[in-house]
Amino acid sequence: MEVHRFEKIWTAAALLLIVGFISTIVYGAVGPGVTMVEDDGGTTDQADVSAALADELDWSQVENFEAPTPKAQHVSGDKYEAYVVTKQFAFQPGTGQPLRVPAGSTVTLYVTSPDVLHGFEMVGTNVNLIIMPGQISEITVEFDEPGTYSMVCSEYCGAAHHVMEGRVEVVPQSQFDSTEG
Repeated sequence: MEVHRFEKIWTAAALLLIVGFISTIVYGAVGPGVTMVEDDGGTTDQADVSAALADELDWSQVENFEAPTPKAQHVSGDKYEAYVVTKQFAFQPGTGQPLRVPAGSTVTLYVTSPDVLHGFEMVGTNVNLIIMPGQISEITVEFDEPGTYSMVCSEYCGAAHHVMEGRVEVVPQSQFDSTEG
């Protein structure tokens, strides 16, 4: 039996594509060095977080998490820390009162959720986190210029997900010092 020349070409092309697809899957699974999050990462006690929210945010009950303030807390030099809670359907701080940070600073954001899975995205930046209930997600961001950034929930979290938004205001250092005490 003789196989036509075009059948040989198409068979070889199909086999080459199959090998190529399998190779990219194998490389994507083991090549880039992606690792899983370790178990000893930052966590909060879910019952403590829920109790604190029920008691009108008495954050002294929450282990391993500080009370969110409407501004970044100075750590040293140009480094600041800010604590944000994502809950259905608001950011604290951020939704009612914007999170204010000074321009020219490096801010480490600690973000948690007491209720459901949320997203934490700052529009116009590369900040995009998935916030799992009871876990503390951490990201460091440099804010060079004054401006306003929108915070949105990038993971569906319930019926009012589409209205979950907040703001980060980056103000000049002089305004931050004089207005934030």
